[in-house]
Amino acid sequence: MNKPLAYRMRPKTIDNIVGQTHLVGKQKIIWRMTKAKQLSSMILYGPPGIGKTSIASAIAGSTQYAFRMLNAATDKKKDLEIVVEEAKMSGTVILLLDEVHRLDKPKQDFLLPHLENGRIVLIGATTENPYISIHPAIRSRAQIFELKPLTSENIKDALNRAINDEENGLGTLPLIIKDNVLDYFARATQGDLRSALNALELAAKSTEANADGSIVITKDIAEECLQKKSLSHDKDGDAHYNTISAFQKSIRGSDVHAALHYLARLIEAGELKVIIRRLIVTAYEDIGLSNPAGVARVVTATEAAEKIGFPEARIPLSNAVIEMCLSPKSNSAISAIDKALQDVRNGFSGSVPDYLKDAHYKGAEQLGSGVNYRYPHNHENHWVKQQYLPDNLKNKTYYEPLSTSKFENALSNQLAKYNNK
Repeated sequence: MNKPLAYRMRPKTIDNIVGQTHLVGKQKIIWRMTKAKQLSSMILYGPPGIGKTSIASAIAGSTQYAFRMLNAATDKKKDLEIVVEEAKMSGTVILLLDEVHRLDKPKQDFLLPHLENGRIVLIGATTENPYISIHPAIRSRAQIFELKPLTSENIKDALNRAINDEENGLGTLPLIIKDNVLDYFARATQGDLRSALNALELAAKSTEANADGSIVITKDIAEECLQKKSLSHDKDGDAHYNTISAFQKSIRGSDVHAALHYLARLIEAGELKVIIRRLIVTAYEDIGLSNPAGVARVVTATEAAEKIGFPEARIPLSNAVIEMCLSPKSNSAISAIDKALQDVRNGFSGSVPDYLKDAHYKGAEQLGSGVNYRYPHNHENHWVKQQYLPDNLKNKTYYEPLSTSKFENALSNQLAKYNNK
């Protein structure tokens, strides 16, 4: 069975890798380690299809060390033992361990001493954040390198290599690639070179030659072969949390175009509940008292979105996001409660003044509870000067109004009026 194009086009040496120049470019860290044959175990993390396996394979090709590939989730401890025995007989073995974040404790305990003595150079590959998902014992013995999604130009370069390579690529086929086909593959695969190469191969090998013997790849064929590259969005991974973070920060920063972009990513990933939760949190945290009516409209919009579901839910969600971005901002409410919580957690509480204590039980008066409480509604303008905080906090200020909107300016004026009485 022929191996896929993405497999056949893996670079043989470190100098032939596409992209990741921050790590494998000339004089960069992995390039220098490889050229000097001073390898240490490493963990490569980033989205699928961006070169983790290619880098491991290229390191092995450049150093001429034996190269073995295993999967931490599906391969057994016995498979690791075979690699270790090979290393004992033949010297250093580079072990690419895919899904390294799923390495269980028995396999880990077996592997650690062999990492220590240098027989095995581990190259762990993962889409998960290793600082969160990988056991510290492995992490401490490996350098961690983050790979970046490939650019469209990176992918087009790799596709052109595959088209022209007669030994491992598609160079022996009479291909005619229409304008914008490579642009489409490069853009639609969102940095995933493996998907782009495999879609190109499918297009080339499933398209019948025309009358003059040429295989013509049009954009329609390209779209059919790629189908729809699913958004790189793992509900438990970095992409998920990074998108949510960027979504809220774009709203907070009043960038309506960025916020709509990240909203579209979340919609495309089907994350309705996540969007609703994040919009409500953002509305109260970042819009807050600057636009209470707008906050209420956000809640209404999210309720409507939940009722109607996708695809129509995108309409009220877009309404909410646009208003939130262009609304004045205030974090005075969250700042106020967080300051109050910090005092409570740090032990600054004190006793409730006696006249504020509950008086709805027999004997309360004898204990002084509720005695001398001044009922505001019995006084002019339904307000009376009275201490409510415990004695040790009586001069404490938590809420500090901002002047970003007419509403909060009104609150500020009211607060000043009470403070000056």
